[in-house]
Amino acid sequence: MAEIFKSSSLKDPLKRDVVEFNEKGVTFRVNKLIGGTDNFVFYGDISGVEIDNGLFFSTIRIIPRARPEIVIRNFTRGDARRIKELILERVTTLGAGPI
Repeated sequence: MAEIFKSSSLKDPLKRDVVEFNEKGVTFRVNKLIGGTDNFVFYGDISGVEIDNGLFFSTIRIIPRARPEIVIRNFTRGDARRIKELILERVTTLGAGPI
C-alpha cells in the first residue's frame, strides 16, 4: 500500500525529493548533489503540515513532535495538497487527534 510522490524533475532533475507512505508512517528523502537524508516519521509523531505555494511549485514543511521540521521542495501544487491530505487522514485515523 505504499504511495510514492517525487518532486518535479523540471526544477531540479538530479536532486528529486521523495515522499513514501506506508502503513506505519512516512519516509521523506531529501536528496542533495552528493548524498542526502532519509527521515522516517510515524503518523502519530506528526504535529503539523504546512504548504508554501510558489508560482509553479510548492514546499512542504512537516513538523514532527520533538524533532526539527522536515522541508521537501519542488512538488506540484496538486501533489503537495495530496501529500498533506494523506498525512492528515492517517494522523487522525490513528487517533493522534486533528492537526
